Amino acid sequence: MENKENIKNAWDSNEITRDYFDSLLLEMRHIDSVIPCTKLELFKETFDTPVMMAALSHLNSIRDNGMVEMARGALAANAVNWAGMGHEAELESITATGARTISIIKPYADNDYIIRRIEHAESCNVLAVGMDVDHSFGANGQYDEVLGEKMTSKSLKEIKEFIKATKLPFVIKGVLSEQDAYKCLEAGAKGIVVSHHHGIMNYAVPPLMILPKIVKLINHAIPIFVDCGVMSGMDVFKALALGADAVSAGRIILDPLKADGAAGVTKQIEKMTKELAGVMARTCSPDIRHIDASVIQHKSN
Repeated sequence: MENKENIKNAWDSNEITRDYFDSLLLEMRHIDSVIPCTKLELFKETFDTPVMMAALSHLNSIRDNGMVEMARGALAANAVNWAGMGHEAELESITATGARTISIIKPYADNDYIIRRIEHAESCNVLAVGMDVDHSFGANGQYDEVLGEKMTSKSLKEIKEFIKATKLPFVIKGVLSEQDAYKCLEAGAKGIVVSHHHGIMNYAVPPLMILPKIVKLINHAIPIFVDCGVMSGMDVFKALALGADAVSAGRIILDPLKADGAAGVTKQIEKMTKELAGVMARTCSPDIRHIDASVIQHKSN
């Protein structure tokens, strides 16, 4: 039965990603180690942790005003908040909490509407704005439709136009190849999210597997974030060790959000940050920008 189940789920990108996380082992390095600093410098602002919220959407089914509660939790933890698809009024409520928020806009078919959403995000004083490029297509190869809203793929030229439409940093979410990473640089993006959107495509390469190649290509030109399957401070450490600047936590905060609202979110972020600090201390990693990638060892098959 176990073998059949493994065969059945061999295509599941989330399971593949979890297996890859768990295949990465760590050396211990104690001599000359210090109490580590987990502070994140991003877009000229300082945060206490590289554990960010994911670009979630429609959390009212989890808790009343779920997106706003998540933002309050991120604010209390001095963490970066993200906001996905939602009405303009919701984004206004999110940013009114004071949480420094990155607003991710879907690749709507109507480019004028995208520009209006960028302008609205600017008016809400968000930290940055961006686009979820991996939501262009459905599994049938046709353009996606999300909650009645039609999506389309976007050309490099169109993305350049969106980036030129704002003075804010523009972040591209859904990068899972060197090819797209290079195009993001060419377009003038100020950050990318390495992600397969929680398994939007079967057999997708785990973000941490492609991350070192993308890090080498980007060469510190812009921040690199990692999304998908992050469940602990240990997962955060592994992403940072392989070159990420910060990491998004999504589904791991849903149960705390449901149970305790903003306080639950804050507690989960702080828990993961303490776990991260614990691993940093035991690997001679003084801060999140100085984690030696050679501390990572790959488990033999």
